[in-house]
Amino acid sequence: MNLLVAFTCALLLADEPVTDWPQFRGATGQGIAASSQLPVTWSDRRNILWKTPIKGLGYSSPVVRDNRIWLTTALPDEGRLLVLKLDLSSGQPLLEVPVFEHDKLWAIHWKNSHASPTPVLADGRCYVHFGSHGTAALDENGRVLWKQRLLYYHHHGPGSSPVLSGKTLILICDGLDHSFYDDRVIPEPIAPQFVAGLDADTGDIKWLTRREGRHSYATPLEITVEGKQQVVCPGGSFVAAYDPETGAELWRVRHNGYSLVPRPVFGHGLVFVCTGYDEPTLLAIRPTGSGDVTDSHVVWKSDDAVPLNPSPVLSDDALFTLSDNGVVTCYEAATGKVRWKKRVGGNYSASPLLAGQKLYMLNESGTTLVANIGGSYKLLSRNLLDGRTLSSLSAAGQSLLLRTDSHLLRIEGTVADDDTPPPDSQTAAEPANDGGIRIRGTSKKPNP
Repeated sequence: MNLLVAFTCALLLADEPVTDWPQFRGATGQGIAASSQLPVTWSDRRNILWKTPIKGLGYSSPVVRDNRIWLTTALPDEGRLLVLKLDLSSGQPLLEVPVFEHDKLWAIHWKNSHASPTPVLADGRCYVHFGSHGTAALDENGRVLWKQRLLYYHHHGPGSSPVLSGKTLILICDGLDHSFYDDRVIPEPIAPQFVAGLDADTGDIKWLTRREGRHSYATPLEITVEGKQQVVCPGGSFVAAYDPETGAELWRVRHNGYSLVPRPVFGHGLVFVCTGYDEPTLLAIRPTGSGDVTDSHVVWKSDDAVPLNPSPVLSDDALFTLSDNGVVTCYEAATGKVRWKKRVGGNYSASPLLAGQKLYMLNESGTTLVANIGGSYKLLSRNLLDGRTLSSLSAAGQSLLLRTDSHLLRIEGTVADDDTPPPDSQTAAEPANDGGIRIRGTSKKPNP
């Protein structure tokens, strides 16, 4: 009987949706949703559980843990950089913490924001990074535990999200040696380009590895190779892997790109890296060498419809890329053979999200394409929302979290079509008799 109860409980737990999305591109850092039951169709009037206005401007993605959403935003005119905390079930704002306040935020690229790096959630803490403006850790109550500033000219602005490896917070800081958009002067910048490892408990610098190349904005990816951890850090002119505990360089591959944005993905014993502007190349690298392995460990490469901004995604033995001008390519991951290619249209900066066999592609003007990519490409839906959309989608259980330039929305389930506008979280979420959240006259229980 006890075995039967234990088995039943295990089944129930296995069916519970995983709501955590603790970093950029999710738990694995590679854009894979835990649930394959994410919504397929929505609009401003359909399947929106709540819609919450977000002050300021930020292109960081929302992260989720323990039914709480964290994200960053910036108020450039006030020189303030904020961390926000919201309730996942209702969208209600819970905290607004001004982490950094400067006399003036430096000029950056028009397409970027001062709050583009996505936070990391771990061990009851929220780690945030704003490029040269500062890095910080907060506890669950929004208390700032430490602050650190790594001064460098971050050129187009903050872009690379932080990564946590054990008790080391790893940051890519690849900029220029001078100001480009204004006449600011930084007293004693650390270096034009470097990778830093901070003590996650104190914010102290554990290691700092200077490197020479060109500016870059990609997020690192921690991988395990032959039982050892390494953190892959794309940069201008080359991609390199480092020991996350010491910052020692393990291997590097040279390339001709710069201003990299896509985060690498890892599978089938290969690291897949996009090389950035001006002529992007997709590299499949075997991460087992040491030193300069450009001529020995690049297994295959492609220069056809390679993205400048969206990150790749892996599904079983297939690698998918989405170019900035809307071309989806399916590669055989091990060999680089192109299985199929499809022009879907639109302009893309956000990275795609994979849920089962469904690929979610959010373009810059509020439209998300959902396609079945099992075997071939089949468009399932085209979903339009108002707003500019450069933030990548996040998944929480069976919900999508979509950030526009003015709002954060939670999308889930099937709701009857009507002419009622989407609910605003400040007014639409009210207690229902069964303890759920009442939306547009129907009762919807929040995820656990």
